[in-house]
Amino acid sequence: MTKFREQFTDAADACALAQAIVDTIHELVVVLDKELRVIAASSSFYSAFKVSPEETQGRLLYALGDGQWDIPKLRLLLEKIIPEHGVMKGYEVEHEFPSLGNRIMRLNACQVVYERGADTTILLGIEDVTERHLLERQKDELLRQKDMLLTEVQHRIANSLQIIAGIILMKANTVSSEETRLLLQDTHDRVVSIATVQQQLTASMIIGPVEMVPYLTRLCDALATSMIRDARPVTLKVVGTAGSLSSRQAESIGLITTELVMNAMKHAFPSESMKGQINIAYDIDGTNWKLSVADNGIGKPDGVFAQPKTGLGTGIVKALAQELEARVETVAGPEGTIVSITHTTFAATATRAA
Repeated sequence: MTKFREQFTDAADACALAQAIVDTIHELVVVLDKELRVIAASSSFYSAFKVSPEETQGRLLYALGDGQWDIPKLRLLLEKIIPEHGVMKGYEVEHEFPSLGNRIMRLNACQVVYERGADTTILLGIEDVTERHLLERQKDELLRQKDMLLTEVQHRIANSLQIIAGIILMKANTVSSEETRLLLQDTHDRVVSIATVQQQLTASMIIGPVEMVPYLTRLCDALATSMIRDARPVTLKVVGTAGSLSSRQAESIGLITTELVMNAMKHAFPSESMKGQINIAYDIDGTNWKLSVADNGIGKPDGVFAQPKTGLGTGIVKALAQELEARVETVAGPEGTIVSITHTTFAATATRAA
C-alpha cells in the first residue's frame, strides 16, 4: 500500500487508475456517493444497460433509465444493510428492466471509508445470473423427469416379475413330475426374491447411496409378509450400524439376504411348528462392511459355500459375493447356522485388530 501511495501522489493519476480498474472488470460496477449518486461506472455497465456516461454520472441511481433501478430490494440494500454492515454479498434481485427484460441480478456492495475524511462511497457490483438460474431450473426439471421415468420403469419391472412368478407357480401346480415341480417352485422363489428387492429399492426412491439398515429392515418385513405364514412361528430381526452403499451394491446385498433367509426357512426349521428366529446383522468399519444371517435352527454343515457342487441358492450367494469382492463363511452348530458375507478389506482390518 505504501508503494501505491508513493507512485500515485497525484489525485488525477489515482482516479485514472481507479477508472481503468473498474473498466477492466467484466462484472458491472457502479461507484456511488453517500447520496447514492453515480460517480463512475464500468464500461460493461454502460454497454449492458445501453446508457452513456454523460446521462449517468451525477444522477441518482434510482433515477437512471426512467427509474428502472428504483427497486425496493435495492433500496433496502443500499439504505439499510450497507450503512449498518458496511458490506453485502450475493444479494439477488429479480426485476423487469426495459432494455433487458426480466432479469435476476446478484448484487455485491461495499462501503468505502477514507482515512483523510473524504465522503464515503459505495462500490456496487452487479452480476446477471438469469441464465444460470434458468439452466439450474432446466437441470432440476430434467432430473425430475428422469426420476419419474426411472420409477415407472422400476414399477413395470417389478410388476412383470410378479406376473412371471405367478405363471411359474401355476405351472408348478399342474406338472406331474415331482422333480419338475420342485424346480419350478425354486425358480418361482428366485423370481419373487428379485421382485422383492426391486420393490424395496423403488419404494425408497433411491438412485444414489442407500442407508443399509433401514433398507434391510423394509426388505425383511416384505419377506416376512410373503414367506412366513401366520401358522409358522418364525420371526426376522434386523440389527446393525448406520452406513450406506451404492444402489447397485445394496441390490446385491438385498438378493444375498433374500437367498439366505429363504435357505434358512427351507432347511433350518423342518417342522412347521418349530419356533425360529432369523437375525440379519449389518456392520461397518469405515468403508468396509459385513452382513451376517443367523438362525437358531438345526444347523448346516460348515464350509457348504466352499463345496464345488452347490444348490442354486448357494451358487447365487457365491456369485454375488464374488462380485462384491467379499468372502462367504458358514459356521454351524447345535444352536443354528451363521452365514457371513464379509468385504475383503473389512476382513483384513478385523484380522489385524485381532
